[in-house]
Amino acid sequence: IMADYIHVPAGAPAVPKLDVTVDEHDFRAGAQKLIKELRPHWKETDVKMKLFTDGITNKLIGCYVGEVMEDVVLVRIYGNKTELFVDRENEVKSFRVLHANKCAPHLYCTFNNGLCYEFMQGTALDPEHIRCPEMFRLIARQMAKYHTIHAHNGWVPKSNLWLKMGKYFSLVPTEFEDKTVNLRFKRDIPSPTQLKEEMAWMQNSLSDLGSPVVLCHNDLLCKNIIFNEKEGKVKFIDYEYTGYNHQAYDIGNHFNEFAGINDVDYSCYPDKSLQMEWLRAYLEAYKEYKTHSSEVSDKEVEVLYVQVNRFALASHFFWGLWALIQAKYSTIEFDFLGYAILRFYQYFKMKPEVMALNFPL
Repeated sequence: IMADYIHVPAGAPAVPKLDVTVDEHDFRAGAQKLIKELRPHWKETDVKMKLFTDGITNKLIGCYVGEVMEDVVLVRIYGNKTELFVDRENEVKSFRVLHANKCAPHLYCTFNNGLCYEFMQGTALDPEHIRCPEMFRLIARQMAKYHTIHAHNGWVPKSNLWLKMGKYFSLVPTEFEDKTVNLRFKRDIPSPTQLKEEMAWMQNSLSDLGSPVVLCHNDLLCKNIIFNEKEGKVKFIDYEYTGYNHQAYDIGNHFNEFAGINDVDYSCYPDKSLQMEWLRAYLEAYKEYKTHSSEVSDKEVEVLYVQVNRFALASHFFWGLWALIQAKYSTIEFDFLGYAILRFYQYFKMKPEVMALNFPL
């Protein structure tokens, strides 16, 4: 049901599909089969496996030989029922498009319940890192680079945000088996009627803001940003939500992530002065990549500021719905319901504040 705009360039390397299923609880045997195909020269008994525990959607295993993690093959096992809300085919297309534009690692293969790709050297960031000016300038410029990738073949791309949100809404559970969980769900989550009303209101008021539709990452939380100190560069990983969307959504979503994910603290949402600096750095790069001139007026920064803070609402709402679906299906240890409650709470708290912002005359 997703409008299919992402077009993989001719000459992008093909991605083999391996008929292997990896058991998420006992992954070694399955991972070995994949490694045998992808790294036939590695001796089976020498292969080391390291489980990464950061993600709250999938399981991730790094496979390598030797003492240093030089050549690492990452094996990602899709989380339980994630195919309900992640378009896996679109993810593979995004991977290939971004790789062709030097923005993503090499995708080695897909398998029945996951994919294998190249490990990116560097450090995954924390909320304190992304608010430091040296770092946020790099992040803003890298996001601008994504936003200027031309991956639609002659179409004028449309955002699929509302379509996706509607799909998520239809997947939200109506109740939970566990009595205590269900009580909390009924008490602290807005009713389906209210959620529907808000979605209609949002689509109406945000679609008219004039934010351009660009190729967005759509999930720029700290852990998806990798800093390579040696190169002095940042790269983004994890393209499950990548697609055409409003520019302001991608930025607003990133600003929401200043609050972190495990101990969420919205007092860390960037203030106006930090945002204005960030947005100026972003617009300079965006214009450089698009038109080779980096002249940015104060008015342009002000307009983007209003658009971004209003679109941040849509991001709260989107991840609120997402977390409710995860609360029902995910096998990962994480309080998804509590996270959903936080996101909806923040949505309603922020709504009057951002609707009071005015565009410059």
